[in-house]
Amino acid sequence: MLDLVTTNSGVILSIRTRPGSGKNCVLGEYGGRLKLAVTAAPEKGKANKAVIKLLAEIFQIHESSIHIISGKSSQDKRLLIEGLTANDLKSLLQTYW
Repeated sequence: MLDLVTTNSGVILSIRTRPGSGKNCVLGEYGGRLKLAVTAAPEKGKANKAVIKLLAEIFQIHESSIHIISGKSSQDKRLLIEGLTANDLKSLLQTYW
């Protein structure tokens, strides 16, 4: 089960990334985190941009509504997703997953 923290401006989502993968996709849940694969290399913020783009597509929101609040240089990140509730995130992930 994903660890989601509700805030006044949205939801904090913990993720685990696998940069340099064969395709951009959701791999599942890993220890309370959403596990994502992205094709971009982990250099100069390319993988972070790819993660934000992938999640914006899944959650059907603008990329500017997603902020990395910790873990910019780590595979484990915490993101603030603005404008959505925890139930919104779960629902959108179920249709994608």
